[in-house]
Amino acid sequence: MKCRVCRGSAVIDLKRHNANFCSEHFLRFCHQQVEKAISEFDMCEPGDKVLVAVSGGKDSLAVWDILNNLGYEADGLYIGLGIDDYSDPSGEFAKAFAAERDLKLTVVDIVEEYGYDVPNGSRAARRAPCSACGMSKRHIFDRVALEGGYDVLVTGHNLDDEAAVLFGNVLHWQTDYLARQHPVLPARNGLPRKVKPLVRLDEREMAAYCVIAGIDYMLDECPMAAGNKHLRYKDALNSIEAASPGSKQAFFHKFLSQGAPFFAEAAQELRDELGSCETCGSPTPNEICAFCRLVERAGGRPVPVELTARPL
Repeated sequence: MKCRVCRGSAVIDLKRHNANFCSEHFLRFCHQQVEKAISEFDMCEPGDKVLVAVSGGKDSLAVWDILNNLGYEADGLYIGLGIDDYSDPSGEFAKAFAAERDLKLTVVDIVEEYGYDVPNGSRAARRAPCSACGMSKRHIFDRVALEGGYDVLVTGHNLDDEAAVLFGNVLHWQTDYLARQHPVLPARNGLPRKVKPLVRLDEREMAAYCVIAGIDYMLDECPMAAGNKHLRYKDALNSIEAASPGSKQAFFHKFLSQGAPFFAEAAQELRDELGSCETCGSPTPNEICAFCRLVERAGGRPVPVELTARPL
């Protein structure tokens, strides 16, 4: 098996690209794919102050590494969610990564700052754990980005993640979610632009990137995700991909180019309908946002007015 670029010994084969790469050129390939996604979707520009949400897993650490290699001023944010036998070990991977590369990492512990954890919060609010987790993280993303003056918030969602979400939204024709499905969520009222630079790279490629680049990451999956329907959607798409390489990429990226424009007007209407939470100031269609209701039901500390956006 020969590298497509240098004809040296290849370490990985990418069937959907009909290509093999050696270590050096695979890393370069990943960098190029991220550069292409950034350019194609206008994710960020040189000079932007970038905040990367890191979990200690392969995707978020890889995208942080790639962005810094590409010359972006990218800091990290780790959120401790109070998940037994998972949050503390995953946080250590994020801290070690930052320390080894002399990168800035902000750490927020929701138990210390808000008085609840995700397992108890999800039960109190009668929400699925992944829903309570995502809601908590999005609020803290905005808060830390505002406090730090960041222009862009980066998450490590890869092609597999986005294709699985799209599959579920199409399967159930959740048009509100389809209207919002895009690698870029525009900045609004001073809140940062939210972007997903890994949408051209899949899970296998990100795991290989970490191994080749020497990035240690949390191997265990979050125990709260057990039974999540998106894992089943990933399995279904993986079966299709095995029989027809490139299917996931075609499914997701052709939706963006050919399907998403039909939902553009609805997406704008959804953004226009958002007001501000009376408690914390975050965007919401209701008087009190879902995060503040979650904190109240979980018996946490009251959320101060902390997301009042900086002037545009």
